[in-house]
Parts: sequence; C-alpha cells; structure tokens
Amino acid sequence: MDTIAVNALLARLLDNLGQGPAEREEIRVWARSGVERLHLADGTSVVFKYAEGPFAAEDHALAVAETGRLPVPARLAVDRTPGLLGMLLTDLGTAGRQATDAEGAALAVRVHAICDTKDLPTMDGVCLAAMPEQIRARLAHLDGPGRDLGALTESARGLAKVADARSVGADLPPFGLCHSEWHPTSVHLTETETHLLDFARAFHGPGLLDLASWHGTIDAPDTGKLNELITSYVAADGPEEAAASRGGLSSARWALGWHRVWVADWFTHQLTIGWAEGAEDAWISAISRHLSEAALLLRA
Repeated sequence: MDTIAVNALLARLLDNLGQGPAEREEIRVWARSGVERLHLADGTSVVFKYAEGPFAAEDHALAVAETGRLPVPARLAVDRTPGLLGMLLTDLGTAGRQATDAEGAALAVRVHAICDTKDLPTMDGVCLAAMPEQIRARLAHLDGPGRDLGALTESARGLAKVADARSVGADLPPFGLCHSEWHPTSVHLTETETHLLDFARAFHGPGLLDLASWHGTIDAPDTGKLNELITSYVAADGPEEAAASRGGLSSARWALGWHRVWVADWFTHQLTIGWAEGAEDAWISAISRHLSEAALLLRA
C-alpha cells in the first residue's frame, strides 16, 4: 500500500474532523489495509481504518448496518479516492472478552434480518453456481512452467459439474445482509456495550455462509458444531428454514461446502490481482485444501 497516499488520506480526514496531526498507534496493519488508534491533541482518541481494492467499500456496508439499527462504530469522517478508503471511527477501547457461540448466533439473526442492503453486491444461487468454473478458469490462466495446477483445476471442474444442483436453496431464509467474515473477533464486547466490526466484504446473500465462517477454516469443517450453532440461531428467533436441507444436503453440509468454495474463490481472485506476491505457494496450498473440503462436503 502506498504510504504517501495513506498519509495524505489521514491528513484530509483529520482536517475534516477539525483536528491537527495526531500520534498514531498501530492496532492491526496488513499489506492492503490497516487499523490504527489516533491520539488527538485534545486528549481524546479515534480509530483510523484504511483499505484498498475489494476492501474499500466498508463505509457503504456500515451505512446499511447503521440504518438497520445494528450496533456499529460511528463514522466520524470518511474520505475516498479511487481504490482507497479512509475512515475515522469511534474508539471503542479494548474488548473485555470473546463472544460465545450463542451470542454470535443471536447477533447474526439481527444482521441477516436486514434486507435493504442498498448498493452492496448480491450473492445468490446463480453466483454460487458460477464460482467453481470461475475458480477453474483463473487457475488455468495461472498454470504454466514451474507451476502445475492441473490437480486444482480438476477439483474445480468436479465442483462445477454439481454446482447447479448443489446451489439450489441459496435464497431460502436467512437471505439478507451477510457480514462475510463472521468470527468472534468481529464482535467487540465490553462490560456495558456490544459492537459489530469489520464489514469490509459484506454482501446480500445466504446467511448460512456467515454461520459457516464463525469457527474459522483452519480446522477441518465440523458439521456437528455448525448444527449446534444453527440450532442456537433458530432458538434466537432466526428463521426455521436455516435448519432446512437445500441442494440435496443438510443445511450444515451445504453451508460449510459453499463457504469453502467462497474462500477458494477469494484466494484465486487475490492471485489474479497480484495480492499474493511472494506468498503464492501458501495461497495455492490454501486453495487446494478448501477445494478438497468443498468437494467432500458437496459430494462433488
């Protein structure tokens, strides 16, 4: 990321807030985005969040969430240039503890109940069904001397053959605002308040994908744990259809399988736009694992 552009972005944001230069404290900084705490001259603090590329539309998602009465950090100032977003947000301080599965399920019900998502992208059954072929085409383009991706392209081709049948039911409830990276770290809890964070890749689509992401993708997919989460979700007034079978599969199997396809699609997209430079082997290994898990779950 261009640090000169980020510094200029920050200067404009502080000016919009009527503040001068601030002391910067890194919270989490990655190659394509960052979160910092700014200590202002008046003794207060705000959070500076910046991102580029596919992450640079979070202000839109936060507006949708705020309109839907979700507890998200207030946007104090927003500045956007082509491909680069900067926001100053309310400083929520340090989280007191991690959200439980039951809390995550109940909060997800509130997220997915929002149906008016304005200009956020929609992920329906047609989009899901197109992903395996999209992955295959990208991998075929990246294949070449010194890099044999034939096995991966075959895995994607196998998923593409069953994609239409397995994507059936994608529009069953819950179908609304999806956080897209729904993890315990996306919930900021203090003794008195709850806030939801990190809506950078939010979309309109099947809420089961959020539930499938809650336990992460490092461990092998666990349909039993997801079934328990879905049960908690329905008990928290989530739609009963969340537990219904779809695409010829149980809801847990369907959700975990398509979530793995979605993650593999994201990794292949990063490869094609050059975001994995220097880490291509790690990305390809992750794609391989996610496609293998998806094939088993979706019975490709």
